[in-house]
Amino acid sequence: MVLESHVGDPVETDPELYKTIFENDRVRVLEYRDRPGDSTHPHRHPDSVMVTLSGFRRRVHAGDQEVVVDLPAFQARWVGAQQHTGENVGTTETHSIFVELKEPSPSTSDSVLGPS
Repeated sequence: MVLESHVGDPVETDPELYKTIFENDRVRVLEYRDRPGDSTHPHRHPDSVMVTLSGFRRRVHAGDQEVVVDLPAFQARWVGAQQHTGENVGTTETHSIFVELKEPSPSTSDSVLGPS
């Protein structure tokens, strides 16, 4: 999926939900928290590792694609570079950590929407 430059950084588009907790020249680490019914504005992520600190259910939208994901707590998942919006469609709060990679991907293939 091609990232468009006009889609924003999640820390800027949704500062009440995303917080930078560490950054250096190779990675940025974000903390994400939301409540049932909360949703994000369009934003982009580079290749990342997501660690779920709570179990949650989310609907993720990108263009004409939509997926609903149910993730248990304490899982690590790969999230390929993508732009999307998300909505907490479950009954629990979301708490997760994203470790965003700053180095470009060696692959040019399209990524899968949501975590894998």
